Amino acid sequence: MTSSTLASEFAADTMALVLRIEKRKMGQAAKNIFASMESGNTVIHVTAMVLAEILYHSEKGRIKCSLGEVADYMKQHPNCREFPFNFAVAEATAQIVDIRELHDRLIAGTARLLNLELITNDPVIQASSFVKTVW
Repeated sequence: MTSSTLASEFAADTMALVLRIEKRKMGQAAKNIFASMESGNTVIHVTAMVLAEILYHSEKGRIKCSLGEVADYMKQHPNCREFPFNFAVAEATAQIVDIRELHDRLIAGTARLLNLELITNDPVIQASSFVKTVW
């Protein structure tokens, strides 16, 4: 399910955050949301799974962005906030049956729990009927 409404809070998936930090091309709506967060007008929640995926992909050399760069970015932009994995996230994730990959499902589950649009370019997540997305 896709929506284009601008709200004051969002959740971000792994590639959305990586693309922003690496200053790579991203969708205009996603770019606008990150710019709004960086100027203090919007909150973006970063799930624990996003941080774990960044660590993994960075160590494997699949992305240039390191966990340290993410920490620096989040310190520089306090409206980019960590959201922990907890039982409520697991319960929200269990409701999502149309995203097979566990990590993506956990990220979508966090957005679902928070009732927020998820900033993502992942077509599987975008096609989900359980989470609203923006790109």
